[in-house]
Amino acid sequence: MGAKKPQPFNVMLIGQSGRLQYEALLLVASLRAHSPDFAGHIYVCEPQPGPLWPEDPRMTPAIRDALQEFGAIIAPFQSRHFGAAYPHGNKIEGLAGLPANEPFLFLDSDTLITGDLASIPFDFSRPSASMKREGTWPVEELYWPGYTAIWKSLYDRFDLDFQSSLDLSQPDEYWQRYLYFNAGWFFGADPQEFGRRFTEYAVSVRDNTPPELIIQPLNPWLDQVVLPLVIHSFSGGRPGPELDGLDGDITCHWRLLPLLYARESDRAIDTLHTITAPNKIKKLLKQYEPFKRMIYQGRGMKVRELFDRDALPPTEKKIRNIIKSNGFWMR
Repeated sequence: MGAKKPQPFNVMLIGQSGRLQYEALLLVASLRAHSPDFAGHIYVCEPQPGPLWPEDPRMTPAIRDALQEFGAIIAPFQSRHFGAAYPHGNKIEGLAGLPANEPFLFLDSDTLITGDLASIPFDFSRPSASMKREGTWPVEELYWPGYTAIWKSLYDRFDLDFQSSLDLSQPDEYWQRYLYFNAGWFFGADPQEFGRRFTEYAVSVRDNTPPELIIQPLNPWLDQVVLPLVIHSFSGGRPGPELDGLDGDITCHWRLLPLLYARESDRAIDTLHTITAPNKIKKLLKQYEPFKRMIYQGRGMKVRELFDRDALPPTEKKIRNIIKSNGFWMR
């Protein structure tokens, strides 16, 4: 018998006015270029105008048309809890725009597909998320109660088993002992159920913050605070080696263009330059100044020359500072 064929799934990303619509176009174009056998649908979830958006958050008609030419489905959703005050909440509320009971992979819009996404053997019954993260939350404060007390208070809030979430190979009160993800990608079996729980947990923590978290910042970290709880509640956890292609040879979560040029692989840069070369794409992307200057006027390659990918500074903050000190920072 041959190898088991991977289960079909849908891809979800956010598209809205401003930078994200251009990022969404890059993601979808790269997916079509590198995953010709991808059998699922691509849902570009778009927040709609409403009381939580002072300005219209929808994409321009030209970008919408380009995405649809690549076969993407524009999935509108209403912002009922977050909106402009917390745009990271789009990935939480946008899940409502996907069909129920169809496995999904969420990708941040600032992601390039650099390999065959359809080849990854997801187990959608065991959700997981990106481990491409730093120890950004919780923040160590003078009078804080410590990692264990903070995380346990969250698990207790939702009647979850805290002990089984721990990585016992890591020392007590070290951030990697605790289940913590980057929300740049995550997946699950049912976007409707996942989204409902994600929303419930996020609103609860925001509006009725446990005492242990009172001095902790929740903006912009709320999605990453709550995501481990949601994944754990669906019997998921840390990704196994079968998912190494994510944040590896198959996807690249690049964050911002100067960071992409500074630290990502030659494969990612080649993908970027190949998919942005056609005139139809170039015409749209050049409308956004950072893309115009970084990609088409060569500023990105000047950033790349500042760094040795085999000896990068240890933190993203240091990389940003080097780029800024050379006058090349754009976002």
